[in-house]
Amino acid sequence: MTFPPRSLVLTAMALCLASPVLAQEVPPAPAPQGSEGPAPAPSETPPPVETPVPAPATTDTATVAPAAPAMTADQYINNPEYMLNLDLSTGGRVVIQLYPNVAPNHVERLKALTRSGFYDGIKFHRVIDGFMAQTGDPTATGAGGSQLPDIKAEFNDLPHLRGTLSMARAESPDSANSQFFIMFQPRFALDHRYTAFGRVVSGMQYVDAIQKGEPPAVMSRIVQMSVAADNKPMPPVSALTEAQPAAPAAEVSVDQLNAPIRQ
Repeated sequence: MTFPPRSLVLTAMALCLASPVLAQEVPPAPAPQGSEGPAPAPSETPPPVETPVPAPATTDTATVAPAAPAMTADQYINNPEYMLNLDLSTGGRVVIQLYPNVAPNHVERLKALTRSGFYDGIKFHRVIDGFMAQTGDPTATGAGGSQLPDIKAEFNDLPHLRGTLSMARAESPDSANSQFFIMFQPRFALDHRYTAFGRVVSGMQYVDAIQKGEPPAVMSRIVQMSVAADNKPMPPVSALTEAQPAAPAAEVSVDQLNAPIRQ
């Protein structure tokens, strides 16, 4: 079939005009899975890695600094820098493993006060049988503390088990200072309400022997408290003793009251 020359020219012009219209009707390629923006066109060159394109500034998204990596277990478990020695008047040494991975500020506070000698000679002023033994108050009244400012709570998932070391506080969650307690028995109601940050790993029998009472008639005491890394020797056995509560007076019977008086 043949066409006149004028028909060929008109046909070519019509095809050229129709091509852009057809191209605009093709839908864009879908974005990759998980991407928020459209996929780049095949001819688009991605920006080099060394000079990424900065995201536009926004007013509703705050810039968050990356969190400092938490300590791993191999950095603190059995590391003497994160272990405490409590030499008690009940007869021996209690060794406590600290957990800086969950409560770094509480760990550092206790270590700082320990190295200053703050706890040496301090008494256990509140000891509830089957519950816990509390100490860390130089006035032995429950109302005292150190000269350092209070520290913020670091509530965590460590449970309050037998031997758990936890920080005492007042009504405010951020009122912990120097007082701490050691659990005799589990009490999970304290979890996420008090900052647990250590646990007894040896010498729990000396904790069990602490005199009971609120306050006790005779208060057991911390003879010496030290960070294990400082290698302080245990005080002599003669120093790890305490007075015993006075035995109750024997009851006087009716027969004794009616007994004849001997000359």
